[in-house]
Amino acid sequence: MGIGDRLLAKTANVGSKPAEAAQARPVNTEPRTSPGRLMDAQHRINTAQARIKELESQLEERAALEVPLDALVEVSGRRRKLTAEQFQELKSNLAQHALATPILVRALPDSRFEIVAGHNRVAAYRELGRATIRANVASIEEGEIEFAAFFSNLLSPSLTDFEKYWNFKRLQELSGLSRSEISESAGLSKSHVTRIFSFDALPEAAKLALAEKPERLGSNAAQKLAALTEAGKSEKVVEAIRRLIEDDNFTQDKAVALAAEKQRAAAPSATVVRSGRRKVCEVSTRNGVVGVRFFEKDATDAEQWGQRIADFINKTLSESEQG
Repeated sequence: MGIGDRLLAKTANVGSKPAEAAQARPVNTEPRTSPGRLMDAQHRINTAQARIKELESQLEERAALEVPLDALVEVSGRRRKLTAEQFQELKSNLAQHALATPILVRALPDSRFEIVAGHNRVAAYRELGRATIRANVASIEEGEIEFAAFFSNLLSPSLTDFEKYWNFKRLQELSGLSRSEISESAGLSKSHVTRIFSFDALPEAAKLALAEKPERLGSNAAQKLAALTEAGKSEKVVEAIRRLIEDDNFTQDKAVALAAEKQRAAAPSATVVRSGRRKVCEVSTRNGVVGVRFFEKDATDAEQWGQRIADFINKTLSESEQG
């Protein structure tokens, strides 16, 4: 099955009437060349998006139901992440005005409904103490409308780059498309898709932190932090991203600079050897290196002391082996 077929299969029944008979598909008619495959995929994507609009029009014409909030089931991963300010604005709007667009649900057994779209509106209604919410019920198979709506909204300007990354990942899971196929079929540059997928190389702890405030890190900075992660600076990257999430005045450039900081070398420890009040030499150690620096009066004896030190080490090792 080709790219277009995989996309179209997910939305084949969206907006169709129960009485409509499924038409048989031609067998082995997919273009064999790469350009042909991509053109075919784009055509089928456009067809799928047209079906989404058709479904939306049909739902707008139907009378919405008043569904009890306690009968709604939320599916993990579908809810659109809003900032605290955005959610408060939505809540305030719903407190003063009627719900303009009903939520979309799918009927489940035992008089329950799975939320397909409208998770934040439901959450706002719950905080407002409402008992029911207007909803349109879509009679479609599991996954169909989720995939179709997902692809339609994939490049929404309201999505943060981090959310686009998760959506791209979800698209791959649903369709089996490669990154190259996503970029070419959706009309995106490969560099854009590569930049979005740079979030994938960030440490898991960093991605968990970003899930709280995805708007804090864009794909350009993420690409730089991903490179630093691959260079062995995972701990510094996590530290930088956590600081970015916790401190609104901490910029993305500062986060990259923090993660890129070179680790300061430990100051060498030094011991001064004296003969009475006279300083003879200074013995220092740093990163496995022992150094002996003689002061002026004893500098001419440095070679002799070097030999004595070597003899002492050899003698000590010999005694250790015999013991």
